[in-house]
Parts: sequence; C-alpha cells; structure tokens
Amino acid sequence: MTSLRRRLLILVAAVLLLAGLATGVVLHAAARADRANRPQSGGPAVSAGTVTLGRKGRLMFLNAATGPHRTAVASVPATDPRGGRTASGLTCARFYAAAGTGVCLQSNPGVLKQSTRALLLDSDLRTLRTFPLAGTPSRARVSPSGRFAAWTVFVSGESYSSAFFSTRTSILDTRTMRLTPSLETFSVVKDGKPYHASDINFWGVTFASDDDTFYATLNTGNRTYLARGSLSRRTVTTLAQNVECPSLSPDGTRVAFKKRVLSGAALWHEYVLDLSTLHETALAERHSVDDQAVWLDNRTVAYALPANGEVGSSDLWRVPADGTGTPRLLIAGASSPAPL
Repeated sequence: MTSLRRRLLILVAAVLLLAGLATGVVLHAAARADRANRPQSGGPAVSAGTVTLGRKGRLMFLNAATGPHRTAVASVPATDPRGGRTASGLTCARFYAAAGTGVCLQSNPGVLKQSTRALLLDSDLRTLRTFPLAGTPSRARVSPSGRFAAWTVFVSGESYSSAFFSTRTSILDTRTMRLTPSLETFSVVKDGKPYHASDINFWGVTFASDDDTFYATLNTGNRTYLARGSLSRRTVTTLAQNVECPSLSPDGTRVAFKKRVLSGAALWHEYVLDLSTLHETALAERHSVDDQAVWLDNRTVAYALPANGEVGSSDLWRVPADGTGTPRLLIAGASSPAPL
C-alpha cells in the first residue's frame, strides 16, 4: 500500500510539473507575441490595405518590422521601396510570387505539435489549395509563368549550418495540381554518370522560363552541387560544386548563389555564376548571406541579412550582380522579396 501511494504521489507530481511547464510555454509565447505586436518607435510606416499580385511595378515581401503586421505579406512601389508599406491579412514564414500566382509557407507553433503547410494563392492572395508540410519552412519559389511552385522544408535540423540536417523539396504543377512530393524521386546524373545514394538532399529550386528547366542545390557526400533539372524527364544533372540556393537571372544566363567560404562553418558569400562558362564572380557583399537571393532585374540582386539587435528579424539589401559597387539597404524590416 505504501509503495502504491508513493507511485501515485510521483504520478501526481509529474502531472503538475508538466502542467506548469505547458503553462509557462504558453505564457512565454504570449509575452513574445505581445512584444512583437507593439509598433517600434521610428520604424517603417505600415498600414493595412488591399495587396494584390496583379499590380506590376510593385515589390512584394514579408513584413519583419515590429508591430501588428509582423510576418504579413506586404507591398511597396518598386520605385520607392523605403516608402510606406501596405500589409495584407496573410502571414507567412516564407513567400514568393510571380505572374499572379503566390506560394505561402506557414508555420503555426502549438504546445504539443507545430502545424506547417503550404498555401497556393491567387492574385488576390486567396487560398486555392493547401498542402501539409513535412517539416520547417525554408525556401519557396514560383516559375516566371506561374505554372509551377516549389518549396523546401527542413525535415530534421533547423538550418543549413547544422551538422546533421535533411530537407525535402516539392514541386507543384499549379494547372493540374499534380504534386511531386520529393525531388529525390528524380534520376540523378553526377559527373556524367548515373548516381545513386541514400544521403541525397535537394533545396532551393529556381525555375527557367520554359516551364521545364529548373536549377537546385543537390547535396550528397558532404558536398553541394548546382544541379540542372528537367520536369518532363524527371532528371537532374550536376554542373558545378559548392553552389547553394541558386537563383536564375531574368535573362536565364546566370545564377546567383551562396558559396561556403569556410569549411565546416556557417559562412557563405554571394556569387554569380555564368551558366555558359561556369565562371564565378564574387559580389561586393562581404557579410555571410544565408538566403536564396532574388534578382530585382538583370543587373541587381537582393537578399536578406539579420537586422542589428533584433532576434528573428531581417533587412533586405541589394548589390550589383557584376561584382562592382557596394551593398545598399533596400527595405528595412523585411524578408522574402518578390518583384512583380
């Protein structure tokens, strides 16, 4: 009887402890949300309004400024990116849009389980389809025609600097709604020969304008490669080493990418690769860029860097794509740029 009573007391204590921990987590999350929802003095002007993907000459992004519209899909005139921004009611962890089609990756933390999903959006940011995600949102892209959307999630690990991580990259045909759940089902040609390995990972898709060709990072054997893929043939072929998070230029001739410059460390510099010659050009940004860059036009690349003094926030910067010039602030308190 004494032993049974002791076990019951231990059980009751454990239940109370878990309840207390759960309450603490909820209160901590509420406090963080309250701080994030307070507008920051001197921050950018953000107002709620109608945001559409159908207006040309706009620059879409995720608002990272402190306040009630944090993580909302927002818009500014491309000619005045530091002006007042208009925020929608849609919030995302990652976002991209092209040709009136958008993709929004959402991550909604819960006490017991995190809910993650991909939303396919129309030009008015209305959800057309919802797809469950297998992990934490990482990258998102839409093809220039709007025909295809791609996203990458971390299945294990939470960053590309982790010693152990795995990713899953999916591609959706937005016309037929046919989903390729994982690029790992595609045939791989590495160094001119068919290649098979259990450790293959893909991330960071970028699409060409022909609605068939795409580029992505292929990781295997602790090495990363630029891989060119064909959606119709379901194949990928490696082109160059040490290439991560490629982004194809509007004219289809170059790829901006992050290159690991210190082995074993989370330190990347931004480069541009000429696809005809495979010649690399280092860009003027000397900070470590852990982002999939975006081409604002054929001459300028944009990317996110951590904002000074604010955990989890970022600013968007731009730099010439030919290696000249100096980096300049594009939009403070922003991420996931998508020029319309």
